[in-house]
Amino acid sequence: EVQLVESGGGLVQPGGSLRLSCVASGFAFSSSVMRWVRQAPGKGREWVAWIHSTSGLTEYADSVKGRFTISRDNAKNTLYLQLNSLKTEDTGMYYCAKDCIGARCQYTGEGTQVTVSS
Repeated sequence: EVQLVESGGGLVQPGGSLRLSCVASGFAFSSSVMRWVRQAPGKGREWVAWIHSTSGLTEYADSVKGRFTISRDNAKNTLYLQLNSLKTEDTGMYYCAKDCIGARCQYTGEGTQVTVSS
């Protein structure tokens, strides 16, 4: 059974930072492209970033490029998202995901809430 468990969200002021983590189990994590997606209140889900299984190749949504960094530790079956220079529009639920087309994913975790507010 695929399990994805996110953590690390919280309340932060604009300009602040957070590091999200996602522990994966039940599948071959080291062979899987992984993605972070998010959903703001009242809006649809959008993809944030993805990372290749082994090459380290990454891609980011324009809205987060230069501020967020996706990474992974295949030895720990863990996916990360470093969020810097946070803006109020980054507020939302952040999900670790696999088997996605855009922001439509077959598997996601329960999510971790990020709130950016002064």
